[in-house]
Amino acid sequence: MDTSSARWWACPLDVGTLAADVVERVRAAAAALSRARNLDLRPATSPALVVASFAALEHLRVDGDAVESWAELSGFARTADGWVRLHGNHPHHAAALQKLYGIRDRAGLERALAARTGSQVEQEVTAAGGIAVRVLDRAQWQEHPQARDRARHGWVEVEDRGAREPPTPIRPRPELLAGVRVLDLTRVIAGPTCSQLLSCLGADVLRVDPPHRPEIREQHLSTGMGKRSTLLDLRDAVQRERALSLAAGADVILTGYRPGALDRHGFGTEDLAALAPRAVIGALSAWGEAGPWGRRAGFDSIVQAATGIAVACGTSERPGALPVQALDHATGHLLAAAVLEALAEGRARTIRVSLLGAAEALHSLPRPLGGDVAEHPVPTVRVRSGARELIAVPPPLLIDGRTIERDVPEYAAAAPVWRD
Repeated sequence: MDTSSARWWACPLDVGTLAADVVERVRAAAAALSRARNLDLRPATSPALVVASFAALEHLRVDGDAVESWAELSGFARTADGWVRLHGNHPHHAAALQKLYGIRDRAGLERALAARTGSQVEQEVTAAGGIAVRVLDRAQWQEHPQARDRARHGWVEVEDRGAREPPTPIRPRPELLAGVRVLDLTRVIAGPTCSQLLSCLGADVLRVDPPHRPEIREQHLSTGMGKRSTLLDLRDAVQRERALSLAAGADVILTGYRPGALDRHGFGTEDLAALAPRAVIGALSAWGEAGPWGRRAGFDSIVQAATGIAVACGTSERPGALPVQALDHATGHLLAAAVLEALAEGRARTIRVSLLGAAEALHSLPRPLGGDVAEHPVPTVRVRSGARELIAVPPPLLIDGRTIERDVPEYAAAAPVWRD
């Protein structure tokens, strides 16, 4: 795939190379697994597929209508000494901001923050269970304790736990991941991007969400192709045992909650390795699992703001953002590639990836040269989710020259069992 002739996005950072590199790694891993399973499948990709897939939510149409990406309380806000970035897309995060500052709307929030320093806002909101971070330039971030701690870690860290038996297809299907069971305990974009790709390659993917924290509908629709979805409350003993039983029978387990959040329910990374010793385990975090922010929640936009990306993409008047949520999509695809590699090599592995790792990888790339931004058509497919018609972007792989597409099963409609 040629990426040298033109830029894919107008951005001072080389998002195009980051995207192309991770999707190429997915393609190569899929090809290796095809050979390992004695399948004659030829995976490929294209710039148009990559560019479109990194903006899957923006291109999604539900019954002909575009979807809203950001809630009112999300985004940048001025403080007394600079800027912060907030994330209020989820109701519980928005409620934390409203309760903390006694506000109802965006105007009230901006008035409250204008009288506080960025550090004060970051500390107050985090303590209240919300999501906020000071906007830092690159030099400021490099002096941050989390940056210093994570400097010795890579974007992906792999622990090999020994050999595993290759999955046996439960019915004759000429699909790359036929017979592979994937338990999906991830949310938002990065983890679901990974599990959607695995589903579209033929795996039985079962997504499990807590009933008291349902996924945002649009995010489910943009990353839900082929995935069955169920609800289980891990605070309930019976439902927790059901979830643990699912994990014990899985070939791949993906987790994407804040590190430590699931440990008390028996779903910590080490717990899962003991429960399913032959499984491939993928653990996704915002900041990495170590360091002072190792157990802090975060999102793509928040990591951009902290690590200097928002300053690099902004102006002298206001911070900015990448043209797509590249940290999410790149990390999701990298995790998918590492899972496919483990399956191809017949190894049980624990794979750790972080959005911070993606930010550091992006910063490490040479700045792109000037030039025109390449125009690419947006490849889309028409699929359904129950009664809804979706125009959606497919995963960025072609199999034997054909676009991959699956309907999106309705949210929370599946029983918590593996397919026969």
